[in-house]
Amino acid sequence: MSPTAPRLLGLLCDGSLHSGAQLAAALGVSRAAVWKLVGELRAAGVAIDSLSRRGYRLSAPVELLDAARMRAHACEQGRRLPDELEVHFLIDSTNDHLYAAPLPTPGAARVAFAELQSAGRGRRGRRWIAPFGSGLTFSISWTFAETPADLPALGLALGVAIAKVLSGLGAQRLSLKWPNDLLHDGRKLGGLLTQLRQESGGAATVVAGLGLNLALPDAARNAIEAVNTSYHPALAVADLAGATPQGVPSRNLIASRLVLGFEDALREFATVGFTGFAQEWAALDALRGAPVRVHQGSERFEGTARGTDRDGALLVESAGRVLRVFSGDVSVRSAAC
Repeated sequence: MSPTAPRLLGLLCDGSLHSGAQLAAALGVSRAAVWKLVGELRAAGVAIDSLSRRGYRLSAPVELLDAARMRAHACEQGRRLPDELEVHFLIDSTNDHLYAAPLPTPGAARVAFAELQSAGRGRRGRRWIAPFGSGLTFSISWTFAETPADLPALGLALGVAIAKVLSGLGAQRLSLKWPNDLLHDGRKLGGLLTQLRQESGGAATVVAGLGLNLALPDAARNAIEAVNTSYHPALAVADLAGATPQGVPSRNLIASRLVLGFEDALREFATVGFTGFAQEWAALDALRGAPVRVHQGSERFEGTARGTDRDGALLVESAGRVLRVFSGDVSVRSAAC
């Protein structure tokens, strides 16, 4: 993509109508070049309206992600965001980007945000759809100097951290669906993907990526639900706009709070492991006591969800036994599905 395309988007992000001549003058290019840049943005997934002989505008105003604004919001809380914080306009995947990057120093996070991802994905390689401006996608990389004994439960601890941050911003009726879904009123609000890089000698690096729906247009909601229903027939989509009666805060404020929440959770997990999060996870557990159906490769069985253990395994009572089900190998659905 042309480096001028993000500059054009910056001019359009207020949602107002801008004539081709105005845009061309501001960018120092021809009107024909503006037309080509609009085409590039549309091809990347940005919805831009064009009105004959009047100009261009976004379908809705968008607050673009900005590292300086995120840092300013952190300063308001007397906090500081990681030095290594990147904001990309277009990237294949923030998780893949950080996974391939040099390992961060133990105890110091590396963070990558993206306005658009060409290969964003969720658990087990499924595609994560994040329409431009209507959500938030970012990843954080963190190195533990010594591998925590209950590292497999880290994703559950980070789920608790996300729920706490969003509750602090006014979100209501949140829950967590094992192993990595954030729900509002039983609908999927966001998803977490964790990847591990473990080195010999005890150190372990985790890359955790979050996709969060903020304010989804109807067309985007329908597209996401069409994908979800292929493997989660009963799981509809939610957004933060529907979970926060007072309105969605600034995207950069949400981004800042989430990064700080992740950092706090990672530091606590390094010290106390999942023990420090188990009680809060149990209170948010959307499956506890529910009838479930487990798919594990070619094996399927039904039972009742009985929470999790310290390793992050889902406990399922079935045929008089309590079975441990591990993330990455199974999908869990209501037994009624």
